[in-house]
This record gives sequence, structure tokens and C-alpha cells, in this order.
Amino acid sequence: MSDLNWFEVSDTSHLISPSLLVYPDRIEQNIAEMKSVVGDVSRLRPHIKTHKTAEIVQLQLREGIRKFKCATIAEAELLGSCGADEILLAMPLVGANILRFVALTQQFPESNFSTLVDNSGTLEEITTIALEKNIRLQLWMDINVGMNRTGIVPDGKAVGLFREIAEHPQLEAMGFHVYDGHIRETDFDRQKEVVDTAYLSVVQLKETIEQQGITVKHIVAGGSPSFPVHAQRANVDVAPGTTLLWDARYGELFPHMNFQPAAILFTRIISKPAPNILCFDLGHKSIAPEMNFPRVRFLNLPDSEQIGQSEEHLVVKVADGSSYEVGQGFYALPMHVCPTVAKYETLQVVKDGSIINQWQVAARNQKITI
Repeated sequence: MSDLNWFEVSDTSHLISPSLLVYPDRIEQNIAEMKSVVGDVSRLRPHIKTHKTAEIVQLQLREGIRKFKCATIAEAELLGSCGADEILLAMPLVGANILRFVALTQQFPESNFSTLVDNSGTLEEITTIALEKNIRLQLWMDINVGMNRTGIVPDGKAVGLFREIAEHPQLEAMGFHVYDGHIRETDFDRQKEVVDTAYLSVVQLKETIEQQGITVKHIVAGGSPSFPVHAQRANVDVAPGTTLLWDARYGELFPHMNFQPAAILFTRIISKPAPNILCFDLGHKSIAPEMNFPRVRFLNLPDSEQIGQSEEHLVVKVADGSSYEVGQGFYALPMHVCPTVAKYETLQVVKDGSIINQWQVAARNQKITI
């Protein structure tokens, strides 16, 4: 066993390829690092969109993390079934998903569910349902600090929207949700400068609202890249997610973040169609394909170049194809782990070079029961 690299499985004869392997010891190290960075575990609100897995939620619960963030109704349901105390569904809800969210609050009364809103139209739809069902719902105002994906610009209109939430008898205004995923500065000092500049508008908005006698109770800010910056603020929750499994892209972009890769793809050569060309069973359906090459970083295939990919195949050029055999197994670190995990029904759990368990990616689908 001592001859194995940390990522290798000693016996792969029964291991399906491609498979996604996870390493609980490394996940636990990453949880410990998250706690170390933030200092106060009560300020951690990790996102589960990366792993969507009950066992990884439970690892965090055992470490005192009680608040979570998620992106889908299925992920919120998974958190409810795990017994999380606070669950923020950080995705604008429209149409039937509003009713599904209400159903969540009724099915898991021991958990506090909240969601976000960024416009008066959606707010009106939510309040209409709350009045019809005579329930009280918790809402965060989603603020756009430059990503231009969701959220309201922190101006006078935002002041009015927050007042609407705070003054409605069927609603509880939780505070601000702020995501700055557009900031990709790799140097920490420069990153901190840019993140702080974007956050300044949030501070100013909070001051303006509170001058009108309305309390902004909480702020949830940032994602994995900006997590160490926001962790330095008092009274702000932070919401890292990719930090639990990490990936090659974040590892290269943010070398100052001390997280370990904890999810590795196992793949095999399925063909050698031409000299120095290898084809792996690692196509679009098995790994996130939205980025340019490379899609993975091979851990035991040096001097290789990824030159083509289709639904089932990944084509790689190597210096000497005669060194490799059809059926040979390889390990690869995903460049983007979040959508990669969602492509697998189960994660193969590795400890000390052996597959010891399987974890179901329980929230990979649109729906669990609700």
C-alpha cells in the first residue's frame, strides 16, 4: 500500500470507468481548513451545489456546521432530510418552484428555510402565496455587485425593495445575499482590493436602510474564491462550496488557498487509433465540457495534450504511444468539479487505497420527492 500514490486504488479490476472517486480524509482536511480560515464556525454557510451528497453534509454537521446554502429544491430537500438548521436556497424562485419551496418549509418544520428575491414582481408572487396559505416566509435580498447574473443593483430601488420585504406581515427580512463570482484576481492582495471595492456598495446600502429604522439582520457574502476575504469581516456569513472537493482550475488560480483535491476521475484507454494517440472513456457525458482544453489534469500521464472530445470519448496526444496499453487505468483531476459530480449517480469512496463505500449523489436530479 505504501507504494501507491494518494489517489490510486490498489485493485481496479472491478472499478467501472469512468468513475468519480472521493477521499473522505481529504474532505475532512478541507472542512478543517474552512473552519480555520473563518475562525467562527457559526459564520460558515457552505454551498452544497458542488457535491450534492448527504454523507458530505453529515461530515460538516459533525464539525459543528449547521447552516448551509444550496441552488435547487432537490438540494434544499436533501439538507432538510439531513437535519440542517438553516437552509438558504440561493436561486431566484419563479412559477411552480415557489410552491415547491413552500412545501419544503412544511415537510421539514425543524429546519429554517429561506430564499432570495431581487425584484418586486417576484416578491408580489411570493407574498400572494404566503397570504393564501397563511404562512410566514424568510427572504434575503439578492444584491448585484457586478456579476450581472442575478440580484438588484444596490441603489434607491434596492432600498425600496428591502423595505417592502421588511414591512410585510407574512415575511421576515433576513438580510443581504451577495455573490461576487465574477472576481477572478489570483493575487490575494489584489483580490482583496477588488472584493472590498465591490463590497463597499453593500456597506453603503446597509447604512442607508438602517438610517430609515429598518434592521439588516444578516449578510451572506462571496463564494469559494472570495471566501478568505469575506472571512475577515465581522458579522458576515461566508459560503464556500468548491472548497470541499477542490479542483484543478481553482488550485491553479488560487494557490494561496490551502485546500486539497478530494475528487478524482478514474478512466481507461479504450483505443489507440493512430500513432501516439490515445482515446479515453471520458467524454462530455462524464466530465464538465464547457471550458477549453484541458478538461482534466492527468495525475499519471505526463507530457500529454488533450486534442478532442465527444460525448463518450476524450482524445489525447502523447509523446510515445507505445508506452501505454488499451485497458490501462489513469487518474485525472477535473478542471471544474461542480458540474462533473452531477454526472455521476454515485461517488466511489476511497480510503487507504481501497474502495470502501459508495455515496449517492442524492440531489443530482431536478427532484427528490418535492
